[in-house]
Amino acid sequence: MSPSVQNFDDGGDAPQRGGAGLERLSAAWRRRKWLGIIVCLLPLTATLTAIMALPDLYQSTALVLVERQQVPEAFVRPTVTSQLEIRLQTISQEILSRSRLESLITRFGLYPNLRPRTSSEAAVDQMRRDIQIDLRGNDPRKPGSTTAFALSYRGPDPRTVALVTNTLASFYIEENLRARERQATGTAEFLRVQLAAAQKRLDEQEAKASAFRQRNMGSLPQQMAANLSTLDSLNARLRSNVDNQIRLAERRDQLAAQFAQAKIDAGGPEPDEVRLARLRQTLVALRMKYTDLWPEIIQIKDEIARLEQQTADPKSKVKAPEMPMTPEVLRLQGMLKSVETELALAKTEEQRLRKAMDSYQARIDETPKNEQEFQELTRNYETTKELYQNLTKRFEEAQLAESMEQRQKGEQFKILDSAVPANSPTAPRRDRLLIVSIALSLALGAGAMILAEVLDTSFHSAADLRAHVGIPLLVSIPRILTDYDVRRQRWRFRFAATGVVLGVLLMAGTAYFFAHGNEQLAQLLSRGSAPRV
Repeated sequence: MSPSVQNFDDGGDAPQRGGAGLERLSAAWRRRKWLGIIVCLLPLTATLTAIMALPDLYQSTALVLVERQQVPEAFVRPTVTSQLEIRLQTISQEILSRSRLESLITRFGLYPNLRPRTSSEAAVDQMRRDIQIDLRGNDPRKPGSTTAFALSYRGPDPRTVALVTNTLASFYIEENLRARERQATGTAEFLRVQLAAAQKRLDEQEAKASAFRQRNMGSLPQQMAANLSTLDSLNARLRSNVDNQIRLAERRDQLAAQFAQAKIDAGGPEPDEVRLARLRQTLVALRMKYTDLWPEIIQIKDEIARLEQQTADPKSKVKAPEMPMTPEVLRLQGMLKSVETELALAKTEEQRLRKAMDSYQARIDETPKNEQEFQELTRNYETTKELYQNLTKRFEEAQLAESMEQRQKGEQFKILDSAVPANSPTAPRRDRLLIVSIALSLALGAGAMILAEVLDTSFHSAADLRAHVGIPLLVSIPRILTDYDVRRQRWRFRFAATGVVLGVLLMAGTAYFFAHGNEQLAQLLSRGSAPRV
């Protein structure tokens, strides 16, 4: 596109371009001032109207103090041990639930512009954005140092805002009490169930151990030493009994020989029992000198066998004629009977001792087998018993903690400063918005003027034309205005002024309609950076 040429009057020689900076800006302002004014006026009018039409928003704050547990933890251990920040998040989720906020919105008639046009979810979301919590403590960098928190709410009516803020603070207090009591009760109930189950297992294992002890009484591992000691004692008694039997047998043989000799001396035959005893005594003496092949030993053994057969079979025994008993014979007979009685008793005692030794030996043999099973039963019983004792202790502590929470002696929230109606609005910040809108409008106007100058390819002075074509300029013709041109410029100016006025009015009306009562826009333009839980 070739540059166009306009009629201009350069007023003589044009100044040099290096020193014409201010003149160029002044010329540009004379040519583009109405464009810049209009471009600046339209957004400025709209933003000013919108800023002034925005509703006032008031904010109220309630300070809630976190009171620590009133009973020392050395006496009652609390069951609620989670950090305060985590519990505040949990309580906030409960309070900021849809059902809870919908009841508040309905109760105080909040967000009337949102409820008819949109669903209740939009009003709930907006209320969540309007609620802010600021944690306060000794050292915010350390968790668990929170000693208070500020609860704030923002809205168009200061009295309603204060009421809503205090209601929310009371919700936090009530929900904290319910949550702590619920957690303490749940902990106690859980431990109660676990304690009952542990007691049932303990009873079952105790019954198994008792049945095992009754079933294996005498062969338990802890009875091993007693069984060995008893077995040694029985073995000693058995040896003593055997020695006693040997002495009694020798005594019996001696008395039998004396009794036989006494009867012979009294003129009577020798009894078979006496003869048998004497032959046995003789056999023992001969065996000490000779072997069993010695003829006399063989003869005595045959005689002993015959006498034993006669003694065992009373029918084959030949009845000897009765002889008168002398006092010596009667004395020896009594002594012989007494020794035989003692010998019979000793043999009976030997059988009893051997039977008892067999019983204790069987117990000792069964002890290693029972020891493993008994140790397993004992180990399970001791483990369950220890668990039961720990659960009992924890259950008692949980009951104390539950009682403490029910009496509201645990950690609780307390309203330190109630929310009061604000005297001045906190939003929107009109002073800042006005400064920003004026700056942006001026920037838009200046930008429009610069853009128009950049896009304009025509020449406005002889110097511009001379610098562009590089040839001598012979003559310049000034602009000649006729009456028709003057009238046309006037009408164009009137139409343009009317359009600008209508545009300004339209922009102002649209901005007012859009901003009037628009709480969401006011919140958006003045949203703070306070921390939320």
